Amino acid sequence: MRARIYQPARNAMQSGMAKTRQWVLDYEPAEAREVDPLMGWTSSADTQTQVRLKFDSKEAALDYAKEHGLDAVVLDPHKRKPNLRAGGYGENFATNRRAPWTH
Repeated sequence: MRARIYQPARNAMQSGMAKTRQWVLDYEPAEAREVDPLMGWTSSADTQTQVRLKFDSKEAALDYAKEHGLDAVVLDPHKRKPNLRAGGYGENFATNRRAPWTH
């Protein structure tokens, strides 16, 4: 059985890096999905695609895959510089601002 190990990307709607520190192991689908002719829903009898395991490190995920005989593919993340300002959000409302707050 094949699986992939990766670190999830950050949410595109936020500047924070929450939920990107852990490593995730996802199983690849063993069979194709089928479309129900009446309702148009997609379904599959493969329940392994619903499993998502989280690990604290890449090595822990690889050890799990090796113990359970999984053919794991590791996708290394593309690291970005964190978007952090020196004063943070509270700097917008500081009383010692050099210029008045204008929009």
